Amino acid sequence: MTDSAENLSSILLNPEQREAVDHFEGPCLVLAGAGSGKTRVLTTRVGRLILEHGVPPDRILAVTFTNKAAGEMRSRVAAMLGSEPRGIWISTFHAFGARLLRRHAPERGWTRAFAIRDAEQSLREIRKAQISVDVDPQRYAPRAVREAISRAKNELVAAEAFAKRHGEDRNPLLRRVARVYPVYQRALKGQDAMDFDDLLVEPVRLLEADDHWRDHYRDAFAFILVDEYQDTNRAQFRLLELLAGERGNLMVVGDDDQSIYGWRGADVGNILSFERKYAGARVVRLERNYRSSGRILDAANRVIRQNLHRKEKTMRPHRGGGPPVTLLEAGSEREESRWIVAEIDRTMLDRPELGHGDFAVLYRTNAQARSLEDRFRQRAVPYQIVGGVRFYERREIQDLLAYLRLIANPRDMDAFDRAVNYPRRGVGRKTLTTLGAYARGEGVDLFEAAAGADRVAGLPSRSRLGLLEFAEVVRRYGERARRDPPGELLQDLVSELGILELLRAEGIEGDDRANNALELVAAAEEFEPEQVATSAEDRQGLTDLDLFLQHVALVTDLDQHEDGADAVTLMTLHGAKGLEFPVVFVVGLEEGLLPLARAREQLGGLDEERRLFYVGITRAMDKLYLTHARRRRRAGQISFAPLSSFVDPLDGIVERGSVGVARRPRGLGGRREWHREGTRGSPADSPAYGDQGDEWGFDQDLPGYVKGERVAHSTFGSGTIVELSGYGPDMKVTVDFDGVGRKKLIVRYAQLARGFP
Repeated sequence: MTDSAENLSSILLNPEQREAVDHFEGPCLVLAGAGSGKTRVLTTRVGRLILEHGVPPDRILAVTFTNKAAGEMRSRVAAMLGSEPRGIWISTFHAFGARLLRRHAPERGWTRAFAIRDAEQSLREIRKAQISVDVDPQRYAPRAVREAISRAKNELVAAEAFAKRHGEDRNPLLRRVARVYPVYQRALKGQDAMDFDDLLVEPVRLLEADDHWRDHYRDAFAFILVDEYQDTNRAQFRLLELLAGERGNLMVVGDDDQSIYGWRGADVGNILSFERKYAGARVVRLERNYRSSGRILDAANRVIRQNLHRKEKTMRPHRGGGPPVTLLEAGSEREESRWIVAEIDRTMLDRPELGHGDFAVLYRTNAQARSLEDRFRQRAVPYQIVGGVRFYERREIQDLLAYLRLIANPRDMDAFDRAVNYPRRGVGRKTLTTLGAYARGEGVDLFEAAAGADRVAGLPSRSRLGLLEFAEVVRRYGERARRDPPGELLQDLVSELGILELLRAEGIEGDDRANNALELVAAAEEFEPEQVATSAEDRQGLTDLDLFLQHVALVTDLDQHEDGADAVTLMTLHGAKGLEFPVVFVVGLEEGLLPLARAREQLGGLDEERRLFYVGITRAMDKLYLTHARRRRRAGQISFAPLSSFVDPLDGIVERGSVGVARRPRGLGGRREWHREGTRGSPADSPAYGDQGDEWGFDQDLPGYVKGERVAHSTFGSGTIVELSGYGPDMKVTVDFDGVGRKKLIVRYAQLARGFP
């Protein structure tokens, strides 16, 4: 037996995992619950295909959603086989799309060295497009426009089709997006650039339009494996459909209960309808959880069962019961934060084997982090916020990357705008306006105009000299980029421009920025082109700088968490997907926050919010805390909200407690002690929950109204709720009354009766 075969045979699998790994040909859906060992299944199946079935590695395609997951998959396969199999395609969807397009971009109207625009660069381009078609960026936020364009692309709706469909739309935003989208797309193509969504859309267009290449890649990829299938959108679904073809050797692994990216275009229907799409598909359920204690899993199962549209499954624990789940009621978000930090300190005293890195605090919105951050800083507890400003989004990094992008692609006008006056060269807005007018008149791009600035009338001498010097730097480094590695280019560029001295002159923060610039140089020096292009075909016509810029552009917001950092992790529930921690706090469990108020107005919104809560619960390995606050400051206002209805199924199995909550309904000055009320009985049995009033004299037990509900008012009669806003004491409903028309009412005063036909 070879070492590789011995490695493969030594992998321990449970019966369900074994069934999935043993599957050879035909479509297969693996429903892999949280912590069920899906990565082991995927990598072991890759190993079996190569070692036992003799499938050449370059005929296997495995795709996932994060660089971290793809890297882990590559590492595990390499460890199993003794080395990474040559030619295998393991990557994210976007990296796969980029790799395909590097080969075929000329057939779609781009060069092989096309630039990839990140989110912020796309946003700036959209703002320019808005201005050019008189869509005010102050009134119609570029982010909202970008989101609408992204959604359209993910649904495979081209710019012209969108403009035709929504040019006369009743929705004012969509009418304006219909004007912006075509201009934005033309600008990208004119600059030889694509945005993130194009990396999915253009491969689909290529394979739909060209039978030869569709058949070529169907034959090339004999086996396709997909991780996190529940997160796929329409474009990704169509891409897989085109690649798999009739043969359908497609194994998808996912969990509909963890589908939480609907707002990004993910369609949970892709996994729910897999068996209808691929008749005769084998379905394997991985229901044994190797992460969480029995009590945590009991809570998770009770919560997710409330969703009706799901694949039936029940997660079973691999280990014992563990400590009970704790539900804390706090008087305010400050009390909530104080208690969490104190509980972390107490737990670390009780369990000295734990470090700060073993704790995570998860919340629904980024705004909730402020109160937590304040308390962690006050108590000098180390923490890291995942979801803040990413390294590659920092100003000093973006400035240097703009130079590299322009060196690689002189048609990149976003890069030109950012780099041209950094360091300052006397090139201001007036100069750029003059230069732009000249460029349009001559039919050249801005960089060509800058290189010929001595021919542009009306430029101040300092500005003309600055433009000529800038163009010469870019031209010279562009020639070097054909032969020199990106690390050497960047190091020399930083030195020549005096970047470190400029940054350090900014004071204490400048020192940090200079260190960040050096870190980028180090990243460029460590970059290996083989990370992006593994074959001569993939590298044809591309420089190492092109490949480095692609590597940087494809880092996603899902790749931020630093493993091994000895700091408490603060992050959104969305950001926590795929992670695990011994101790987890899920905070802010209040109606209007989790679930968000708008979820009740969206089709499937409550189901997705509940799945998000389920994801948070299943991040916990040993101990889970759930917290909510009676009052919370949101958007500068004090808000009141009842405990989230998502917690209702946990009645009787949680350990309840309170902090900063008055024992008497209308008493003033809440207590700060931790009151523990035990795990048995209903909320009404415990003193802190005995009366739903609080020290502010407000009824916490607010009704959960929904649009379309019939209600009655003592004066206005019966009517239908058509709109909701706010929550807590500020909750308002607009009711279309049968006799008097629409009235906007404050719920706490309206005394609406319910259940009327």
